[in-house]
Amino acid sequence: MEKLLWSIAFPGFGQLLNGRYIKGIMIIALEILINVQANFNTAIIASFQGDISKAIQETNDQWLMFYPCLYFFAIWDAYKDAGGGENPYSFLPFVFGAYFVTVGLIFSSNLKLFGVLVGPVWLPMLFSIPGIGVGLLLKETISKIRNH
Repeated sequence: MEKLLWSIAFPGFGQLLNGRYIKGIMIIALEILINVQANFNTAIIASFQGDISKAIQETNDQWLMFYPCLYFFAIWDAYKDAGGGENPYSFLPFVFGAYFVTVGLIFSSNLKLFGVLVGPVWLPMLFSIPGIGVGLLLKETISKIRNH
């Protein structure tokens, strides 16, 4: 669980804790590259300060589109290497989480919730909830079908 949480905090740290040093360093380097090119930290700060228009304006969506897949892959990989994921379908919540976050990012500059523009940080985070839920549901459903 510790490695999973470190990977959530910063992609690549879970791999380092699992002794996968080359993979961890590569994920950290990719995370930094994507983060800088996408201006993601600027978007996060603006979003937390309630300036969604600035977050949308500052974000480079072309780069930010890479972030969900890298992020969820790093979490899944750290989880798997730490001994999690005995179920062969344990990857599904991570994959669907990444997919839904990416879809949330696509609509983040236009979609309003309750009349409020949510932006490139909050909307993708909100989209992760149904994404992970769909992945968990599929994992359980496929597992039950395969076990019968």
